[in-house]
Amino acid sequence: MAIPDDIDTAKLAEVAQAILCLAAFQDGPGTRAWKGMDWDLMDMLFERGWIHDPKGKAKSVRVTQEGLEKGEQFLQQHFAKNTP
Repeated sequence: MAIPDDIDTAKLAEVAQAILCLAAFQDGPGTRAWKGMDWDLMDMLFERGWIHDPKGKAKSVRVTQEGLEKGEQFLQQHFAKNTP
């Protein structure tokens, strides 16, 4: 499915990165996450420098340090419960 033209792709990328980082796991010296999202969306995350190139046979993708930091930031920004 292609991403519709009327979608705010910046917000979509932020939310996707937050969710991707929720499923991240340590793999040796790096962090990886399972590739289970639309390829256009994965390409957007790669273009922003938040993941390494998702193309290939691996079922997971390496997450960059910036991607981990942004993922945490976006998770709080978009999904944190407001506490009184």
